[in-house]
Amino acid sequence: MHSHPSPSSHALLLRGVTKRYGTGAAVVTALDGVDLAIEPGSITAVMGPSGSGKSTLLHLAAGLDAPSAGDVIIGGRSVVGLDDDALTALRRDEVGVVFQSFNLVPSLTALENVELPARLAGRAPDHERIAALLDDLDVAALAERRPHELSGGQQQRFAIARALAQRPAIVLADEPTGALDSATSREVQDILVASAAAGQAIVVVTHDPAVAARAERIVLLRDGRIEEELPATDASTVAQRMLEAAR
Repeated sequence: MHSHPSPSSHALLLRGVTKRYGTGAAVVTALDGVDLAIEPGSITAVMGPSGSGKSTLLHLAAGLDAPSAGDVIIGGRSVVGLDDDALTALRRDEVGVVFQSFNLVPSLTALENVELPARLAGRAPDHERIAALLDDLDVAALAERRPHELSGGQQQRFAIARALAQRPAIVLADEPTGALDSATSREVQDILVASAAAGQAIVVVTHDPAVAARAERIVLLRDGRIEEELPATDASTVAQRMLEAAR
């Protein structure tokens, strides 16, 4: 039986997580025995070459996919063996995601998209929090537009607001600053840092050394395994290390 861990325990725990796709000779091992513990109030950057397993790690951490072996524990609850409804509820209550495809619902306004996680959970949206986020992200004036009326960078900012609106315990972001100019990228980094300071666990997959430099630790993935973990460091050190890892 899983006992309920205290709030001070991990927001997210991966234990011996392996993920394989395909069968027989065509099997691909995307993750290979990964152990990772994410604390509340922390920012972790996940880096690594293309095909190293970063996206798979995010999908498993978000409860969007189940591991082939090992265990993923989100907010003290194992995802293994949960049915779709229970998984959906766990994701909705605990996890905010910002993926590269912004996944905004085309028929809703940008603001309605940001309010959607709350409405799906049967809760009132946190209007004050949402207004502050849209203000910080400089998109408050665009709230009534539909996604197709927004640029990629604007859609990205609404997707970030949606992920953070309900103050989920865990925020998972895949290249959250990818579609943004450097000034907006810094704003987003600042918001993620502030969210961590407020107790949320932030996991960011990024190629950007400036983003990684804001993290407390950097996890380097290679061939589905954690090659090493670096403590907080500056952007130039991260960039140097990434060049070495790519060789």
